[in-house]
Amino acid sequence: MTVYAIVGAGRQLGAACARRFAAEGFDIALLSKNEERVTALAADLAAETGRHVRGYAANVREHRTVAEALDRATQDLGLIEVLQYSPLPSKDFLRPVLETTVDDYAAAIEFSVYGAVAACHQVLQGMRVLGRGSMLFINGGTAYKPRPRFAGTTVGFAGETAYAQMLHEQLEPENIRVRQIIIPGSIEPGHPEKDPATLAKKIWDMHAHSTEFRSFATTMDY
Repeated sequence: MTVYAIVGAGRQLGAACARRFAAEGFDIALLSKNEERVTALAADLAAETGRHVRGYAANVREHRTVAEALDRATQDLGLIEVLQYSPLPSKDFLRPVLETTVDDYAAAIEFSVYGAVAACHQVLQGMRVLGRGSMLFINGGTAYKPRPRFAGTTVGFAGETAYAQMLHEQLEPENIRVRQIIIPGSIEPGHPEKDPATLAKKIWDMHAHSTEFRSFATTMDY
C-alpha cells in the first residue's frame, strides 16, 4: 500500500483522518510545525492503528521545509498517493479588512498558497509514477464566500482555491483527483456534520468516490 500525507496534522481532524486512511490500509506521514508534538502523535497513531506512521517537522510558511519533509516521508514510507493540505490558519489572519496590512496578507499567502504549491509539486511525480492519486484541500468558509472580518484567510484561501481548481482541470485526465471540502466555522466534536470522525469519512470519500471538485461539510449559514 502507498502513503497518505497530511500537511497540518493535529489531534482533531488530522488524527481522525489518519485513523480513517490507516483503516483502509494506508501508511501515514504527518507534517506539522511542532516536531515534538507531531512525533508524539505519530507514535500514538502507530500504536493504535498498527500501520507505519511517521511525523515530520515542516512550517508551511517556509515552503522548502514542506518539500523536504515530504521527500523524507517518501524515502521512509514510499510514494505518496494521497496528499491532504489542511494546516490551521493563524489567528493573525482573522483580522478585519481595514486593519489588515500588506505583511498580514503576505503571511496568509505564504501559508495558503506557497505551502500548498510546494506540497503538491513535491508529490506530483510520485502520483504520476503510480498512475493515480488525490490532492485534498481542506478550507474554511472564507474560501467560498469572502468575509471582511477575516481578511487574511479570505485572500489566502481565494488563492489556494484558484490553484486547486487549476490543478483539478489539468490533472483529472491523468487519474489524479484534486478535491476541496469547505468546512464553515469550526470543527466541533460531537457535531452531527463537523465532528472530526464524520469529516474524516467525508474526506475519505473525496479520495475514493467523489467526482466533483468541491463539497461542503454542512450548509453555509452566512
